[in-house]
Amino acid sequence: MSNSTHFFRIAELNISITFMESKFNSMALLPSFKNFSTQPTDDVFFNLTVHKNLSFDNNQPKERIRDFDTGNGITVVDRLPDGGYEFTIGDIHGQDCCRLKANHGFTRCECALRGNYNMRSFGLNNALMLIFSFAGSYKNLILIHASLVRHKDHGYAFTAKSGTGKSTHVSMWLRHIPGCDLMNDDNPIVRIIDGKPYIYGTPWSGKTPCYRNIKAHLGTIAKINRATENHVQKLHPIEAFAALLPSASSMKWDKEIFDNTCGIITRIIESTPIYTIHCLPNKEAAIICHQEIAK
Repeated sequence: MSNSTHFFRIAELNISITFMESKFNSMALLPSFKNFSTQPTDDVFFNLTVHKNLSFDNNQPKERIRDFDTGNGITVVDRLPDGGYEFTIGDIHGQDCCRLKANHGFTRCECALRGNYNMRSFGLNNALMLIFSFAGSYKNLILIHASLVRHKDHGYAFTAKSGTGKSTHVSMWLRHIPGCDLMNDDNPIVRIIDGKPYIYGTPWSGKTPCYRNIKAHLGTIAKINRATENHVQKLHPIEAFAALLPSASSMKWDKEIFDNTCGIITRIIESTPIYTIHCLPNKEAAIICHQEIAK
């Protein structure tokens, strides 16, 4: 058994993951990354080293920022004296399964995992999503909580509070709008390249196993609002910003990363119409929505 490094290309950016010698930690923890594998390269925008045992100095001075509920567990955030961060990632059962350290720009990261296979896989995937979100802010990229459908090479992302029905609305598109396919059902990436926004499938797709390494022009991002009738509302820029910001992964306590995220959202709004979809969970909602936002 020896150390191993693996390379992946996500949203047209290369990352590397190094597993230090361990019988518990390997690529078996990341089955959803298979379609994103790429050839070794020196051009990586972040590296994560997964240690067999990573010693954390509990006497090291650090500033407790906050703890937050991801919906699947509690993550605790501490700021380190060098400007980097330490995250303790807990699962839905309240068990700590990953400790992550990152430098300020999230380009050099290391973590330690604990627990059974499910705990380690959960912790590692969440660590990678955190790193990608925050390192990505320097690459004109945001990770959003949305369900994503593609139609005629354009991606339409639907956000909503948990249980409101974004996946249900997308399923209506897939059933009733010819030529649609599902790109991702939980955490797609929006990236601005040469001033144009694109949207990508990722290795993170919630409970739906949709791990597609594909890209589309961003058609829109729309917020689902359950209503008693179907109606599409185009948002003004300030309304659009307020609608998009909660769906994007960011750190309000880190001025540089938060400013980056706000700038990316602003550029998306400048080039892409943003909507609220007031709708029922039915066929008519998908048809009306498609007619209005996919013109």
